Amino acid sequence: MRPTTTSILRFENVSKIFQGQVVLDDLSLEMRQGEFLTLLGPSGCGKTTSLNLVAGLIQPDQGAVFLRGEPANTMQPRKRGLGLVFQSWALFPHLNAFDNIAYGLKIRGATDASIKSRVKAMLELVRLPGIDQKFPSQLSGGMQQRVALARALVTQPDLLLLDEPLSNLDEALRKEMQVELRRIHSELNVSTLLVTHSQEEALVLSDRIAVMRRGKIECIAAPDAVYNRPPNEFVCNFVGDGNILRCDVERVEGGEALLRHGTLQFAAVVPSGTNAGQKLKVAIRPENIILHRAVAANTMDGHIKDAIFKGSHIDYVITAGDDKLHVLALPPIDSPIFVPGEPIRFSFPKNRVIALAEDRADD
Repeated sequence: MRPTTTSILRFENVSKIFQGQVVLDDLSLEMRQGEFLTLLGPSGCGKTTSLNLVAGLIQPDQGAVFLRGEPANTMQPRKRGLGLVFQSWALFPHLNAFDNIAYGLKIRGATDASIKSRVKAMLELVRLPGIDQKFPSQLSGGMQQRVALARALVTQPDLLLLDEPLSNLDEALRKEMQVELRRIHSELNVSTLLVTHSQEEALVLSDRIAVMRRGKIECIAAPDAVYNRPPNEFVCNFVGDGNILRCDVERVEGGEALLRHGTLQFAAVVPSGTNAGQKLKVAIRPENIILHRAVAANTMDGHIKDAIFKGSHIDYVITAGDDKLHVLALPPIDSPIFVPGEPIRFSFPKNRVIALAEDRADD
């Protein structure tokens, strides 16, 4: 289910300073009711601090946080209507799964019948029926993660906070839990705020991604827009890989330009306002570069420097003049793969060239 336009969470010009260091810098953000929003960024960018502000574990130095339209700067954590899943899951080791999940309901004074019904429903939701009497030490990492999620959801929170919840799982379990989290969000339509440094989690799970750096939001958009239309080099390389080229604009006509970078010359769709004679920084995603053995129209010359077969795809490094480009290609079905030293031709669609703004001057 798609999110509505009703706001569940809003930051207005929020700043936070720790030991003289600005962690959040005049941050403004709005999250819609029912939305799955991800705060994505490197360590120290302010994403966990933002989550702690929402949870009421800390207060902003400047600005205001709103929950359901109400000021929340001084609102007690227990009155915020939140569910929280920690990176470590934080299950009580001396309580079985039933009592771990039921903990929040018992604090709220729910009846025994209601607790039993809700815990059963949660165990079915996370696909763990029948494990209610097992203790955390008897559960796998993936099962513990699901119990922690059930505990957070059992109180029917207005907003679910996920703090790097999959980082302690192996790769196979992470992929499985990504699917499960997306399914549960779809079934419950619970507003969900995820903090992660994993681009894969952000792309798979999110309705929107807010990419953060140094306490600011670099961009916020749907996953496909963040990936295919990143505003700058930082976002491009944090959400995927990109071959970054600084080009001379040789001519512009009808929204397209002829660009030159060293020995490379190619056509690209460019933003309005681009003029001949200026410099333009662009990115080409590795999967958008096409390799050719034969001469073809609109291709450029290069050589294979490296080829790494990874089963589902091949990572190539090609040289073209003084440049090295990263290429991601599917294994060929009816021809051999390219080998180091082999001359090749390559091309990329002009509408797959990403024009990038210059990064902020303080970086």
